Amino acid sequence: MRFMAIVKATQDSEAGVLPTSEEFAEMGRFNEGLIKAGMMETGEGLHPTARGARIDFSAGEPRVAHGPFKDTGDLVGGYWIIKAASLDQVIDAMTRAPFPSGQVEIRRIYAAEDFGEALTPELRAQEDRLRALAGNG
Repeated sequence: MRFMAIVKATQDSEAGVLPTSEEFAEMGRFNEGLIKAGMMETGEGLHPTARGARIDFSAGEPRVAHGPFKDTGDLVGGYWIIKAASLDQVIDAMTRAPFPSGQVEIRRIYAAEDFGEALTPELRAQEDRLRALAGNG
């Protein structure tokens, strides 16, 4: 199974405050442990929302809004894509993340098998082809 561990934004991350060298090193050691355990596929931090945009879709029309966006509790500051046998395994790993404060939300990523008959053989072949083209196959 694959999971996304979502690091919630903080006032500091939204202000563009970067980690110290020591914090980078500590996170590097944590990520190395995830990689050696065969769990981490990728992980990245995100720039503040002041450098981003949102697109809202309603009534068939996209509406673009440029950041910054307010409520930091709903914003994403970074993420990991994790392979694990269970949610509990991801929880166990993420409880060791080197954060002095903050929040990490864990969500399972849909797999082809989750869609049942709606994902026809033709649609599955299309999905496989697109993943291969994107270099994720």
